[in-house]
Amino acid sequence: MAQQILVVGAGISGLATAVALQRRGHEVTVIEERTDTASGAGIRIWPNALAALDDIGLGDAVRAAGGRVTAGALRWRGGTWLRHPAEERLVKALGEPLVVIRRSVLTRVLADALEDGTLHHGLSAVHLVITADGVRIRLSHNTIRDVCAVVGADGTRSVVARHLNGALADHYVGYTAWRGLADCAIDPDVAGEVLGPGIEFGHVPLGSDRTYWFATERVPAGQAAPQGELDYLKARFASWADPISAVLAATDPDGVLRNDVFDRDHARQWSRGPVVVVGDAAHPMRPHLGQGGCQGLEDAAILARFVEGGDDVAAAFARFAAFRRARVRALVRESKLIGQVVNLGPAFLSGLASRATILMPEAMMTRHLSAVASRSAFVLPSERDTASV
Repeated sequence: MAQQILVVGAGISGLATAVALQRRGHEVTVIEERTDTASGAGIRIWPNALAALDDIGLGDAVRAAGGRVTAGALRWRGGTWLRHPAEERLVKALGEPLVVIRRSVLTRVLADALEDGTLHHGLSAVHLVITADGVRIRLSHNTIRDVCAVVGADGTRSVVARHLNGALADHYVGYTAWRGLADCAIDPDVAGEVLGPGIEFGHVPLGSDRTYWFATERVPAGQAAPQGELDYLKARFASWADPISAVLAATDPDGVLRNDVFDRDHARQWSRGPVVVVGDAAHPMRPHLGQGGCQGLEDAAILARFVEGGDDVAAAFARFAAFRRARVRALVRESKLIGQVVNLGPAFLSGLASRATILMPEAMMTRHLSAVASRSAFVLPSERDTASV
């Protein structure tokens, strides 16, 4: 039976979840507090998330809107190769190349797939109460809405996650992150990351004439570069391997994003009754595996499969949470570990640990990457998984 479902949040996870649910016959409304959701730089969509998008029916649209790359190079700041996997081996392990796409383009592809009138901006969730018939939710502007179910896709500071878990504190992890887009192309052979002691820089092609880049560095929280973020980065990476200086020189300073990186308290409860959380609302993770948005896309496809399985949405939400928890928790832990190694203090320890990655055999590293990010890493629930007990 079709359910009336309210999705809170119109980021990647929320929009994808709404599309997946609508395409299985449910009546879906999406609310988003922000009136402008076009901000953001680029995002890497790994093959596991492309497989999830295929299940939703949007894989080809996303592939067409982005650039296809094979990103696996790892170098030291002077240009020394730490890892340089063969493209053929990486594509074979992953199942296909990954897609790099502007966040604004990805959200537009997802939003355009919704039925007219689904998405409402300038509305946020204030309070939820589970009722005998579903959920009563108080929205901003003191409006009340009664729905069968609520999906919280409202990010790390999720109102819905706090409804389920109580207070969830943020903790600064010791480093900040920059992101931007450059109006230049780079050699796909060097697509990947460049490491230094307590600092890293990554760059991947975005189509044929642009580059998405990111950087992290161990610094105190709450800072801003007096000379401007881009000028700071140009000076900080001036002596690093090509093409970093050229990439930064081709970047619009107004488009550079700086965000301190936080961990959030673990959300022990992902669902209760007809309320569930997905994406960063459920399992925020550090950026080092490139799996934050990708896991939100996996959530979207898999949640829709569970809801499709019967009329008891509360049971479907509980089974979804149980099914997803083990995979996602492992990725959250690994992302945190990589961040701790790359940004370890004192910086010389980070340098030693980062360079030691060369000791892991290439075949072992490729197998592990396949388990995280290949098409086969995305596993849909079986009929037994989705069946009512």
